[in-house]
Amino acid sequence: MPDYSFAPPVQPDLPITGSELRYPVRRIFCVGRNYADHVAEMGGDAGRDAPIYFTKSAHTLLQSGQDMPYPPGTDDLHHEIELVVAIGGTATAIDRADAASVIWGYGVGLDMTRRDLQNVAKDAGQPWDTSKDFDAAAIIAALTPADQVQLSDASIRLAVNDTTRQESPLASMVWSVPDIVANLSTLYTLYPGDLIMTGTPAGVSAVVRGDVLVGTVDGLDPVQTRIV
Repeated sequence: MPDYSFAPPVQPDLPITGSELRYPVRRIFCVGRNYADHVAEMGGDAGRDAPIYFTKSAHTLLQSGQDMPYPPGTDDLHHEIELVVAIGGTATAIDRADAASVIWGYGVGLDMTRRDLQNVAKDAGQPWDTSKDFDAAAIIAALTPADQVQLSDASIRLAVNDTTRQESPLASMVWSVPDIVANLSTLYTLYPGDLIMTGTPAGVSAVVRGDVLVGTVDGLDPVQTRIV
């Protein structure tokens, strides 16, 4: 074993439904503007030739059920509920028809966003990193193996303090899960441990300290957190 000048970071991971094993998280890819109604509410245009992506560090991961500290540098923290795809195989330029072969499972996640910082970055034509990639910005529930879930007719929703704010069929995604996996694999080699957050439907809005968020996708473990 090599010697380090300080202890290396702990490997981020997620629980697996019905198992004592853990899923080690390598990278977190995120799809932007993947529901037409959300694109419209943000003043954008859904007509694109391919998905758009940004990333979050695996060390932004917060376990579902843990409190999320309100982050510094913002007065406008927003929720974005998303279906999460967990990769379990290696894929480079995989065909869309073969995408399912590298999907290990699915989960529910919250892509938390410092919206005021994102708006400043958009206006200036700058990257979104400070608005998306910060401590506890990726809150993800336990993952369910792909062979244990059927998502063809599933819906996604988020409630804040028991009031529904976001809800949509997964079928309303502009780019489907196979589309995303196939396209992303032309830009990166995908490896086991990679997660893909697949975009959020309309209804994103601000949360404040004390708010309790519960997000669900039919057939998957819910994601939940409290803002503190």
